[in-house]
Amino acid sequence: MVSTKNIIIPGKHQKPILTDMFYQDDEDAKPVVIFCHGYKGFKDWGAWDLMAMAFAKAGFFFAKFNFSHNGGTVEQPIDFPDLEAFGHNNYTKELDDLETVIDWVFKTPELKRKVDTSRINLIGHSRAGGIVTIKAEEDNRVHKVISLAGVSDFGKRSSTSGDLEQWKANGVKYILNGRTGQQMPHYYQFYEDFIANETRLTIQRAVTQLKIPYLIIHGNKDTSVLVDEAHQLHAWNPKGHLELIEGADHVFNTRHPWDNDELSEALKTTTHSIIEFLNK
Repeated sequence: MVSTKNIIIPGKHQKPILTDMFYQDDEDAKPVVIFCHGYKGFKDWGAWDLMAMAFAKAGFFFAKFNFSHNGGTVEQPIDFPDLEAFGHNNYTKELDDLETVIDWVFKTPELKRKVDTSRINLIGHSRAGGIVTIKAEEDNRVHKVISLAGVSDFGKRSSTSGDLEQWKANGVKYILNGRTGQQMPHYYQFYEDFIANETRLTIQRAVTQLKIPYLIIHGNKDTSVLVDEAHQLHAWNPKGHLELIEGADHVFNTRHPWDNDELSEALKTTTHSIIEFLNK
């Protein structure tokens, strides 16, 4: 298996997009899976490498990346050394980053014989469940899309946390990262960007207009993004497939760091279900 880490792709917003790729080194053109991490996440979190290897062993070209403004750097892609960048992140930047990675898969000469560009599949975890769904609805290069413990509404997450007027007056608010102990800044531009692009960023609109296969997969013990949101996504798109993972939390019973050599049973079941969906 080939695994190449920390490939630097120039982003559209003056920061690079660090990308990993995993695939079997053979002559077959492989269907592509692009994985997007969630809020306060990164490509090297927990068991994502093991998940990537499982997809590669199953015959996929698997790419995962750090959003350009997720708070990581080229020198330190894990965790959040660049809190200023984190504070200037927003949904439209993440959509642009994802488009850049899709373009990279299509346009990189070294990948031409390795990938089947007619089968570009997107997986988004947590907040990125909404990002990949919006991108899948608007980009006809996407073949299938998977919301992995994904959110159903950006609007309530953009405006209901704290006092809007206070946020506007201060220009910034802070959210504690319980794992790292950092106070993570959110500049008011985040809300302004959402309001300026609200129609595009309405997940319900994207879900109802999807014309490609759609998998909603969620742990029934998720306390970060409640399973009700998965049911809501499915209600908006009954042709999509909803699968609940029994006993699974928001990260499918993994954690960071993940020191085991195997996936958790919940993430193993999840990975198998996604591979089965993609192979149909």
